[in-house]
Amino acid sequence: MSHEPAAGAGRKPNRLINEQSPYLRQHAYNPVDWYPWGEEALARARAENKPILLSIGYSACHWCHVMERESFENDTIAQLMNELFVPIKVDREERPDLDQIYMDAVQLISGRGGWPLTMFLTPDAKPFFGGTYFPPEDSRGMPGFRRVLISIAQAYREKSSDIESNVQKLTQALGALGEYAPSGDDLRQNLPLAAAETLARHYDNLNGGLGQAPKFPNTFVFSLFIRMAKDGGPVYADMVRNTLTHMAKGGIYDQVGGGFHRYSVDDRWLVPHFEKMLYDNALLARLYLDAARALDEAQFLDVAREILDYVLREMTSAEGGFYSTQDADSEGEEGKFFVWSADEAREVLGDRLFEIAARYFDISEEGNFEERNILHRTIEPAEAARMFGISEDESVEAIREIRRRLFEARERRIKPGRDEKILAAWNAMMIASLAEGFRVLGDERYLEAARRGAEFVMTRMWDGRSLRRSFKDGTARFNAYLEDYALLAGAMIDLYEATLDAAWLQRARTLADAILERFIDRDKGGFFFTSEDHEQLITRSKAAFDGSTPSGNSAAAMALLRLHEYLGEQRYFDEAARTLKLFAPFIEKQPFAFSHMLEAADLYQRGPVEIVLVGDRSSSEFHQWLERLGLLYIPNRAIFAVDPAAGEPAFIPEAARDKPQVAGRLTAYVCRERTCSAPHTSIETLEAELRG
Repeated sequence: MSHEPAAGAGRKPNRLINEQSPYLRQHAYNPVDWYPWGEEALARARAENKPILLSIGYSACHWCHVMERESFENDTIAQLMNELFVPIKVDREERPDLDQIYMDAVQLISGRGGWPLTMFLTPDAKPFFGGTYFPPEDSRGMPGFRRVLISIAQAYREKSSDIESNVQKLTQALGALGEYAPSGDDLRQNLPLAAAETLARHYDNLNGGLGQAPKFPNTFVFSLFIRMAKDGGPVYADMVRNTLTHMAKGGIYDQVGGGFHRYSVDDRWLVPHFEKMLYDNALLARLYLDAARALDEAQFLDVAREILDYVLREMTSAEGGFYSTQDADSEGEEGKFFVWSADEAREVLGDRLFEIAARYFDISEEGNFEERNILHRTIEPAEAARMFGISEDESVEAIREIRRRLFEARERRIKPGRDEKILAAWNAMMIASLAEGFRVLGDERYLEAARRGAEFVMTRMWDGRSLRRSFKDGTARFNAYLEDYALLAGAMIDLYEATLDAAWLQRARTLADAILERFIDRDKGGFFFTSEDHEQLITRSKAAFDGSTPSGNSAAAMALLRLHEYLGEQRYFDEAARTLKLFAPFIEKQPFAFSHMLEAADLYQRGPVEIVLVGDRSSSEFHQWLERLGLLYIPNRAIFAVDPAAGEPAFIPEAARDKPQVAGRLTAYVCRERTCSAPHTSIETLEAELRG
């Protein structure tokens, strides 16, 4: 189910009707004279010397919908926008380059950001004022949008010197944000552990997670904690276990259909913002897979499986690409699809199962969210068994039946809108998680979905030289960004590790070479957000902060380090090292903003754990060993398979060359810091070596 614009009150559509983006098409029947970003709008602004009103959002954004209903559908406000400005609407998911620049600007202006992003620009696209959501009239201490429009237009006409001063200050500040001066120093020893110690001070001991409400998953912080658990002590394992358990029990997790909502508005993970994002679910599936192995928590495997199954069921196109988002809203109400009244649940379940469900999922007559119920788990199946006088097996079966019936009933509801554009970077994260899901869970469906997703991106969004950012309605558009290339390169490496098919490494090499050719800062190191052949914007940013998704620089550093281990090309290692050194002073000051780059720093400082398998790749024993290896948490692994009958792979680490097969048996070597272990001819001794 995708978004389609509603033709209201006999209005003619504006220019957005011709766009691919569901978010832009949602605004196609606004009375606002919207333009998409492009030369037509910019030329008109210059010709008429009119300021630009730039509105940036995305289709699953609740407050974007609110501002549309309140202001962009308001004829009086729309008339002001049309008369006083050149209005431009941008989908941040299609154009993260624009979003990055103007979000930085609004944060410089106001100290805060978010969506909808509302920016006022000069005709040459330079910002001079901005904010986020504005109510139509003055409300709750916020200026009304109508008043803002009139004031800004008047200031632009009558206070040109003030506007010019603002423009100069902001433009200079935006340029300075991307200025990272290389120090030449190597990374501080044990930098990831020191950063983890700093981050741990913000941990919520009661509910898990970092800080207070609103509470985000902060996936990379907890991924870093898993890495540090061996050196930093059990406290890191406890923080991960507590956080992931609370999240999986909370309302932020869809207890009926699987998958995570965006974030929790409270500090105990109960009430979510109900939109579901592909990237959140890709990254959280991977986190739960890692935590399950590292902490020996089988329940986390169930969560990962349910996330992946949700994506295959709800977010996968017929061609194999993965859709972007599902809305928070359905039928004009936030969360309506996901919440239940007690009467609705009782009607679906019957009295006996309803009693169990009411206790297990906290369903009450008064509700916990606007007189309805967000399902969340309050007890374990064993506790339910004791309460209701049944066996634990009967309790587990009853809960399974409750979930099944609620799911089937929910499927008959009107579903939230789905943004069906396919984004390269987000697809890459999903491909990577599915490939890892296959390694851990052994379900061929996940490997097949990962392969199909990769083939889709590399055939429909790659033209042999360049990648495109977005695909919809049969067409790929927009130059891809650093994050697209880097995350896709990493996904190709994950597919190699799931299949040991070197063709995936060659694809990773192609993408890495494009990064080094078109995104690199040859003078200072690191990589620009946009390629050399990209549209010229007011600044060429060098995004390094990890947010809900990895920054392009973090993803590039990680992919290049991993690829160096497999292909042996020193330039990959050198540029990754130069990137890490460039940002090292900032990582030390702001570890939260570099949590994924800290994972790359961990690989850089520790080096890889190289696992070399020598023997018949077609044997059942070889595949059994791979299955067992998939159940181990080895964060900096590199896996090589040498079949004596087929010859060595294209590259194998120097320390592992010419390693013999012992007595014709499948043989393994573990190499760390250019030194290899004695040969292992049993999977048990190999596992013990890797756990040591």
